Amino acid sequence: MTGRTRSSTRRAATAVALALLGAAGVVVWLLALPPNLVPDALRDHVPQDTADDARPPPVPAERQTSGFHVPYRAPASGLRHSSGFAIGGSADVPSLGDLMYRRRMAATYPVAADLRGPGTFETVPGRDPAPGDGRVVRYRVDVEDDVPLDGRMFTRAVQDTLNDERGWGADGTRTFERVSTGPADFAVTLASPGTTGDWCALSGFDTTIDNVSCDSGMTERVLINAFRWAQGSTTYGDDIRGYRRMLINHEVGHRLGHMHDHCARDGARAPVMMQQTLSLSSGGATCETNPWPYPDRG
Repeated sequence: MTGRTRSSTRRAATAVALALLGAAGVVVWLLALPPNLVPDALRDHVPQDTADDARPPPVPAERQTSGFHVPYRAPASGLRHSSGFAIGGSADVPSLGDLMYRRRMAATYPVAADLRGPGTFETVPGRDPAPGDGRVVRYRVDVEDDVPLDGRMFTRAVQDTLNDERGWGADGTRTFERVSTGPADFAVTLASPGTTGDWCALSGFDTTIDNVSCDSGMTERVLINAFRWAQGSTTYGDDIRGYRRMLINHEVGHRLGHMHDHCARDGARAPVMMQQTLSLSSGGATCETNPWPYPDRG
């Protein structure tokens, strides 16, 4: 009787161990997959009725802002940029959504330097509340149709970057809230190089020479060039995550009223308002890369 009990216990313990190993294998397999092969249900933790294959037909709409007709499609649940990365876990045990987000933010993506999208946009649905104190600045995130990038990652990067303790809200005067309906102070827009050039030209900027981004101040749009978002710059090298944060802070900085700045001395951190995409040197001095308005507050 005692022998049979011990044998049953050993079999049960073996079954539990195999189940744990299987679960660990699934996590390793997910982290090893290319981003486009990760199953949506596991990647985003969204209900089946909001999965990509259940998205509704486009909702045509047109918005006029600052005197310009803006090709715009209203947000609807189920669109391909609608489900964000799950946020949870802790610094020691991050959630699966956090791990996916970090992995994607550290990767580059194949976007052609001469890509021209259709010039129509999808607003990312949902709301991310303002987490801090001060005046609430409301913004929208739009992603150009047919741009082969993940609008969900872009959306989280914008919210996380703007509300980082080193970001534009660090002095306590403002905090940033993402909205998808109702009034917004500006629209952070991920757009192809061609469309970026068109919108920037409306405010007198030529972004086509160096294929850069801009704050099109005569319109509602803060343009992030999809080629630069995907590929980065030689100045930042492999630090694509830092470069993306710099892009967001630099262009939104213009919208907040900040002008271009220059390197003060050799070896100093570059001001976030320096044109770091193009160079880290000015006036005979060369700075180090820096994506933050207030880098010492982190």
